[in-house]
Amino acid sequence: MVSYSRLMHIEEEATHARVTALLTDIVLPSVTAHGGRVVKNTGDGFLAEFPSAVDAVRSAIRFLDLVFERTVDVADGRRIQFRVGINIGDVIVGTHDIFGDDVNIAARLEALAEPGGVCLSSSVLDQVRGKIDVEVADLGEQNLKNIARPVRAYGLTGYGRKIAAPSTAPAATSAPRLSIIVLPFVNFGADAAQDYFVDGVTESLTTDLSRIPGSFVIARNTAFSHKGKSPDIRKIGRELSVRYALEGSVQRSGDRLRVNVQLIDAESGNHLWAERFDKPAADLLDIQDEIGSRLANALDRELVEAEAQRAARSPHPDALDLYFQGRACWNRGMTPEHLMAARKFFERALALDADHVDAMVGMATVDATIAGSFASDDRARQLAAAEVALTRALSLEPHHAGAIWRSARSTCLPTGQSRESANANARWRWIAIWPTRMAVCPSIS
Repeated sequence: MVSYSRLMHIEEEATHARVTALLTDIVLPSVTAHGGRVVKNTGDGFLAEFPSAVDAVRSAIRFLDLVFERTVDVADGRRIQFRVGINIGDVIVGTHDIFGDDVNIAARLEALAEPGGVCLSSSVLDQVRGKIDVEVADLGEQNLKNIARPVRAYGLTGYGRKIAAPSTAPAATSAPRLSIIVLPFVNFGADAAQDYFVDGVTESLTTDLSRIPGSFVIARNTAFSHKGKSPDIRKIGRELSVRYALEGSVQRSGDRLRVNVQLIDAESGNHLWAERFDKPAADLLDIQDEIGSRLANALDRELVEAEAQRAARSPHPDALDLYFQGRACWNRGMTPEHLMAARKFFERALALDADHVDAMVGMATVDATIAGSFASDDRARQLAAAEVALTRALSLEPHHAGAIWRSARSTCLPTGQSRESANANARWRWIAIWPTRMAVCPSIS
């Protein structure tokens, strides 16, 4: 089943009931009707054995079409879809399972199939060619995980009502921006008792990342279902509909702790960023909090940079794409060139969406920063423009943390003062403003 973990996270009982009904009413009868037997049920799917490749493909086409008909009126984000991988070969038969390299290949092919689709090995295609009226797409030689030799894969593309599915599938499988799963960190130390600390780092980081504006972070319980495994990041990305995955390890040696982390693009499997922390193992709880907060701050920048690069490749960027490009320019440095480049992106975002609060705050931040640096020839105009933008932003979102933070900063920059007097005035105003701001946006640091 596609996106099983994500749908279980959204509505656990309803998803379980719908999956059970589809398996009972449609899938399993289709398997039996074509001479197959279900070897085992895995909760979100099953392993089946057939007397011939033709029967296996016919069964898959049949139940995928019926599932599509049953779920066609369900909203995209909640529609249940299956995908199927089929291989042919000798197996070892156990009491309640079948084993062998060819079984593993079938499982890997399933991960390559499109939602609602079927992926075949070349050996299966040789058996069904000319016997079943379908079209195939050559997916080329695939290097499958833990399979020594490349396997040529083919996707079925022209059968039954499946051909209508692609028009609705992209919205269901398109991962949200800034969506991420924090996989359980691995304890590389010899002491299993340190597991609590390693799990604590994972949980703290999950919590801190969820505070990033616009982020979508997979819940702790879902993420920890992958503990102790070697997950396929791209498969996790498809199933949970996330763009990024964070994985890491913790190793303790004497009184030192080493933490390694990697940010991975869940669509391509490419590593985007890596970092290492070496700390004395004095107070583990303090270290846990420090590592979590430092990583969250670094990842905020890295995720924005990754989204900006995606947006730069888009032929038709939307307002949020342009906002991320503006933020990325801002993050690259406080030079006039970077600030003005960021402002242009924020302006373009507002041209597409006049109520885009984040872009308003971005514009105000650029104007206030330039005015505050005393590099502007017309500080009064820029501060006034920043105030107008912030007033508008707070009227739309009164509790927007960034707008409140920038508003507090801007009150510390009155016009008509020297840099020294403005800085002195800012110190006292921050004392008065900060406690009230903290009550509204406690994540500000």
